[in-house]
Amino acid sequence: MPFPAPDPELAIRFPAAGTATGGLFEEARRLRDEGKGRTVTFSRKVFIPLTTMCRDRCTYCTFAKPPGAGGVYMTPDEVMEVVRAGEKHGCTEALITLGDRPEDRWPAAREFLERRGHASTLDYVRHVTERIVDESALFPHANPGLMDEATQRVLRRSNPSLGLMLENVSPRLMEPGMPHHDCPDKDPAARLETIETAGRLSIPFTTGILVGIGETPAEIVESLFRLAEIHRRNGHLQEIIVQNFQPKSDTRMRGVEPPTVEFFATVVALTRWIFGAAMNVQVPPNLTDDFGVYLDAGINDWGGVSPLTIDWVNPEAPWPHLDRLRSVTEAAGFHLRPRLPVYPEYLDDRWIDPGLLPKLINRANDEAYAVAEEKATTWR
Repeated sequence: MPFPAPDPELAIRFPAAGTATGGLFEEARRLRDEGKGRTVTFSRKVFIPLTTMCRDRCTYCTFAKPPGAGGVYMTPDEVMEVVRAGEKHGCTEALITLGDRPEDRWPAAREFLERRGHASTLDYVRHVTERIVDESALFPHANPGLMDEATQRVLRRSNPSLGLMLENVSPRLMEPGMPHHDCPDKDPAARLETIETAGRLSIPFTTGILVGIGETPAEIVESLFRLAEIHRRNGHLQEIIVQNFQPKSDTRMRGVEPPTVEFFATVVALTRWIFGAAMNVQVPPNLTDDFGVYLDAGINDWGGVSPLTIDWVNPEAPWPHLDRLRSVTEAAGFHLRPRLPVYPEYLDDRWIDPGLLPKLINRANDEAYAVAEEKATTWR
């Protein structure tokens, strides 16, 4: 009997424990194999925390720091030092992650930008990503928070793809006592508008959900269906990240239990079912000891993995060594392949700025995956 088409009411009824799911996992694997075959990808990257200052006060975040307690900007030269080290390790992606609009909260942030002639942190992101493209073989993938249309138009010239995690569509998570209280940049409507704007501008875009921060199963399902609706209109969501919350000892949510692997795998399988065969569905491999279980839930990508830099958002969770990533993937019957920060199906002149496209094509093979390099076998 064919598995039913995606339906919000049915999705909510799948058991939270991840068992007796009525063929959900089988359908997720079938869809993945139909759309992606037996290829699983990853992006060889360096992680660049451009600034660890932020105006938001998320109760689970260990990345953001105030001035004087680790909250700083990296200078362009410091960025390029990491980028050049990444070149030596065969990386193709420079993941630019930062806090949202810290200059609106911290005088130290405003002073840094003013000394360097930048009107905003987003303008500084533009400057840094343009320098990476001009002076290295890496490609930026910026995740700078909320972005208006003008900002995305400018960043499109130096970033083959952009990103912003939706996390969750529910405004309830912004209420007092909830994880996004006093976090203006976590307003779901504003985040959805940033994601929709990228579609209107034909920018390949990465987004996704964060599971385990206090949301309900219904809110998880609604978040996924809202993203699927946006993608149907624009076709620009190049990947959906499904990320499992891990509590940090130095945050207010340090005592919250993370989602079980069984529950989280069910959400991953739901994501594949909702988005279908063509979507790239990603789970970070460093947040679960036995990460191979998510291959059974329909994923086809491990995201960015670094031979050089830590995961600055989850510093307690080291990346798996490439040898282990490959062995786990191949043991399940898949072929692990490196990709660029933009997926093969988006590597054309509709989606990529004409000034950037030739350089990307030069780093791609005939199937638009990243060219494998012998020097890239070095792994910390």
